[in-house]
Amino acid sequence: MTTPDIDKVFAGSIPKLYEEYLVPLIFEPYAVDLVNRLASRSPKRVLEIAAGTGVVTRKLASALPASVEVVATDLNQAMLDEAAKVGTARPVEWRQADAMQLPFEDASFDAVVCQFGVMFFPDKAKAFAETRRVLKPGGVFIFNAWDRIEENEIVSVVAQALATVFPADPPRFMERSPHGYNDVAVIARDVKAGGFTAAPRIETVTYRSRAASAQSATIGYCQGSPWRTEIEARGQPGLAAATDAAVQAVAKRFGSGPVEGKIQAHVVTVER
Repeated sequence: MTTPDIDKVFAGSIPKLYEEYLVPLIFEPYAVDLVNRLASRSPKRVLEIAAGTGVVTRKLASALPASVEVVATDLNQAMLDEAAKVGTARPVEWRQADAMQLPFEDASFDAVVCQFGVMFFPDKAKAFAETRRVLKPGGVFIFNAWDRIEENEIVSVVAQALATVFPADPPRFMERSPHGYNDVAVIARDVKAGGFTAAPRIETVTYRSRAASAQSATIGYCQGSPWRTEIEARGQPGLAAATDAAVQAVAKRFGSGPVEGKIQAHVVTVER
């Protein structure tokens, strides 16, 4: 599936809202999981791809010894700017970079991590080949990707609500990109096509997504992701009305107080 350019643009107010709402809602538990998997391997130099606003980066900086060099990259400078603003427990290197053409020497990292970024790569096998190139022999690549949107309860309700607001042309960003790379057989095929000879270990991991209210659970999705750009491009009834419709749908399904729902993703580990 070709990813439209709009799906890869995280700019304007999106990075701040993404960090404020989506990070605690869905990204925190998987960041802890990813870093725990990596820390036991005692790497000396770690590359993070598609770091976003730095939720994994912050946990890497806290969990790994100060002697471990952490380089965090993202295609979107605005996301890195937000990450740097939030800060880390110790210095890391922030660097704008395209996963399709990493600006690093061959065999220069002990580990590469990528949290919910591979879905956006236009040519996954090419990006995986670049990852393999910068890994040292014996190094490890750990990444995750969301399972089907139907396995992720709150975002699924939001998607259904937006489809009722724009029935003629529903905004499909979430189904198309974040939740569009969910077939484990396809993932394993792409990893192999990227030159990895070891078979990847793929685990499906489930957590609970929690927010203080239906509104806080919904704003991040509708306004803190490229879904916002899709919604705004459709004109009337507009972003505020579309967000409100989604809030009402989430409240109807999960209640008017604190809300929680299932989230599910695949976690992939492969050695160089």
